[in-house]
Amino acid sequence: MTFPTPAPGRVPRARDSVEGLPGSRIREVANAALGRDDVLPFWFGESDEPTPAPVREAAAASLAAGETFYSHNLGLPALREAIAAYMAGLHPAVGAERIAVTSGGVNALMVAMQALVDPGDEVVAVVPLWPNLTAQAQILGARVRRFALRSDSDRPQDGWRLDLDGLLAAITPATRVLLLNAPNNPTGWTLDAQQQAALLAHCRATGTWIVADEVYERVYFGPGRAVGAPVAAPSFLDLGAPDDRLVVVHSFSKSFLMTGWRLGWMVLPPALVPAVGKLLEFNTSCAPVFVQRAGIAALGLGEALVAEVTGRLRLCRDTLLPLLAATPRVQVATPAGGMYAFFRVDGEADSLALAKRLVAEAGLGLAPGVAFGDEGEGWLRWCFASRDPARLEEGVRRLRAGLGL
Repeated sequence: MTFPTPAPGRVPRARDSVEGLPGSRIREVANAALGRDDVLPFWFGESDEPTPAPVREAAAASLAAGETFYSHNLGLPALREAIAAYMAGLHPAVGAERIAVTSGGVNALMVAMQALVDPGDEVVAVVPLWPNLTAQAQILGARVRRFALRSDSDRPQDGWRLDLDGLLAAITPATRVLLLNAPNNPTGWTLDAQQQAALLAHCRATGTWIVADEVYERVYFGPGRAVGAPVAAPSFLDLGAPDDRLVVVHSFSKSFLMTGWRLGWMVLPPALVPAVGKLLEFNTSCAPVFVQRAGIAALGLGEALVAEVTGRLRLCRDTLLPLLAATPRVQVATPAGGMYAFFRVDGEADSLALAKRLVAEAGLGLAPGVAFGDEGEGWLRWCFASRDPARLEEGVRRLRAGLGL
């Protein structure tokens, strides 16, 4: 049986808001290196170190025990309780009943948006920003207003900063959600406690929800909160009340070396928990049980694991940044948090073209700044999470060669 060719305008296609989404510029650069084993890849936001053996063994034991069935939409009670105990060491106590386990931090962010925004709602996002976050709101038909961090064009080595008064003015009663990622991917910028307090008070007055992506909370190199306290960036959880319009998103990916496991969590106001449970049912039903068992094992390793990971990241940062700063034409600021060096090269305005050229001519894989929005154009992102700092040194050698230095 034959079928007629679809008439013009009737070719099957996705919704306009989906069709119009740009593809990942980071993947575009990575795809340019397909089939090559001589490229040093620093484009993705993950360490090259595998998940610790006890975590992998916990997952294997779960599978061997036949734990291949559904779990509660909100996660295993044992994992929710372990997360609550872990967070109690960092912030005022958050009960397990306010925690929802998700299939990765990106799943948590998408579910948060599904719970909070309708088509036409306004979302204010502080940018540059990992593009998935703003795309999620756009997929749901929300209007995204971008509020840019500032970098002095004459002194980019001074880093990125927030115009707090400008952001407060941009948030009005018409703003449904304020979307923040701090410590920030890609810039390393982070909020301080005074800025968080001002934003929280203002959003209480306007009725605006805050969705805070704090997945890099433990990857923080700034001043500590108190002598002997675990290292962590300032968090809205230190200031917020349980009934605030506040959703805080976390992930096992970065601090626990579990990017491929796809396991995260959300801290929610109690009234939002039932709706999030329903949305998780409609999205993924639940995170796999064996992955949740791995999460419990990771939390069981406690501060020793997190401190080891953060210490290695600090060593990597302090290896890479001076080398970049000493490279002619390169301008870079030392990040206060995250696992990225965000830098620009004088005379190179097209970051995608430069990233592709560095792959082709120098065997160096970096992420183009334009992948994080127009605000990042002209910049490159280098993920410095590496087991061996010598890889970073070799990477800088290749960068200099690629720039003809």
